[in-house]
Amino acid sequence: MTQRIFIGVAWPYANGPLHLGHVAGCYLPADIFARFCRLRGDQVLMVSGSDQHGTPITVRAEQEGISPQDVVDRYHASFLASWQRLGISFDLFTSTGTANHRRVTHEIFTRLFHQGDIYPGRTTQPYCGTDRRFLPDRYVLGTCPHCGYAGARGDQCDECGKPLNASELLLVRCSLCGSQPEFRETEHLFLRLSAYERRLADWVAHQNHWRPNVLNFTSRYLADGLHDRAITRDIAWGVDVPVAGFEAKRIYVWFEAVIGYLSASQEWAARQGDPDAWRPFWHEPCRSYYFIGKDNIPFHTIIWPAMLLGYRDLLLPHDVPANEFLTLEGRQLSTSRNWAVWVPDYLERYDPDALRYLLSANMPETSDADFSWREFVRRNNDELVATYGNLVHRVLTFTARHFDGRVPEGGDLDDRSQALLERARAAFALVDSQLGACHFREALRTIFALAEESNRYLDEQAPWKTIKTQRDQAGRTMFTTLCVLSALKTLLLPFLPFSSSRLHEMLGFATPIADERWAYQPPAPGQPLPPPVALFTKLDDSIVEQETLRLG
Repeated sequence: MTQRIFIGVAWPYANGPLHLGHVAGCYLPADIFARFCRLRGDQVLMVSGSDQHGTPITVRAEQEGISPQDVVDRYHASFLASWQRLGISFDLFTSTGTANHRRVTHEIFTRLFHQGDIYPGRTTQPYCGTDRRFLPDRYVLGTCPHCGYAGARGDQCDECGKPLNASELLLVRCSLCGSQPEFRETEHLFLRLSAYERRLADWVAHQNHWRPNVLNFTSRYLADGLHDRAITRDIAWGVDVPVAGFEAKRIYVWFEAVIGYLSASQEWAARQGDPDAWRPFWHEPCRSYYFIGKDNIPFHTIIWPAMLLGYRDLLLPHDVPANEFLTLEGRQLSTSRNWAVWVPDYLERYDPDALRYLLSANMPETSDADFSWREFVRRNNDELVATYGNLVHRVLTFTARHFDGRVPEGGDLDDRSQALLERARAAFALVDSQLGACHFREALRTIFALAEESNRYLDEQAPWKTIKTQRDQAGRTMFTTLCVLSALKTLLLPFLPFSSSRLHEMLGFATPIADERWAYQPPAPGQPLPPPVALFTKLDDSIVEQETLRLG
């Protein structure tokens, strides 16, 4: 039975290019899931956008002597190009800088404020006497109290990865001028998160389908007790505060960025020419999924749900399949140290499906996973090329040579051939259950096990021998394997959209692959097959050293 599916994907800061950690963390799994749901016939809306109000943007702008908007414009364009080349199929990728987003943010803020869920209060913040300004967290540097790293920021230590508050840092200093700030009292507006603790705990207790890491993290967070949080800050960049007396402050990015899921849905609807088209995705019956990294779990399982409960009448998350982190060559990714593989750089040199395959096969679903160039080359050559690509090449070139480039007649298939085709049919139901539960690595293993079995079948049947004396038997073998290839290109379409599209054409299907459905669809006997081309490119081992030298 088809469903209505809303997919919200984490909003990247528009302060630098995307790296592989972003892709593995949330964008690739979200795209796999969206493509699968569309194939299944579900009505899908997948949205995200550039988060343009984070302090990383203003930090970069001040470093480069340009405006924050200049920074945003540069990297938003880079994001759009990366999504297109990597095959990430958003229905809308927008930004938090639109008038629409400001309007929706003000609407939610105002309702919560008027019903007492947002209230004024006082707190202390670092203040730089030299620059005469309060310092947002990213403008504060110091020594990490946990690991002793001297370059830790006021929100996180890049060395040990622990989240921090500016007041926890040792030897604290202003990142702009290097002077030591003092902590002063200032007035801000707070979200009364504590008022929703009981309702959130009751709701979370019923989310048994969540990943264990997400459920355990959220449960521990609730067990520690919810504390009200400041949702404004002393900065000139961001969404303005619609409350008198707070004109010089801006709404904190963690509060307004999650509202982007709703504002993007409304922007998408307006672009469709139907301003109300967003509503079915925010009310029952619909399932909403939020694809994020593990550092964003509390914002999507506690804070955003609390805001939705306060606003009322909008759908709470059905699932938050947060991934763990991706490390690089055994070390934590660090953009400041250039210890990263940047997506635009990768796409200049290599095939997008090769990356999609490796990150899917090694996706950090339940624990951190590592990307290494040696493993990238090995999996590309041993699995994509040798297992799947070689199967496609053997079958299509043999058919072109011995059956005039047409699908042979299947005739009466023997038990072995029937069993392989039954396994191909059954794979759709099995992979459906795996992808429906966001088990991406498991689903990919199931699909490649079918490819491996098909290679074994081809070796057993040895059509290059039977073609000489038993042409009909060779034809049945090729018909069977062509049917399996058709199943594989559909099963792999969510993971490998570019190569699946090429294989769809090489199998002679006249309908566009965009019209494909999640079902076993064998090619018809006699169907003409265009000349085959290689699906994947074998990589030379020398790129391991070349690419490793680029790091850092």
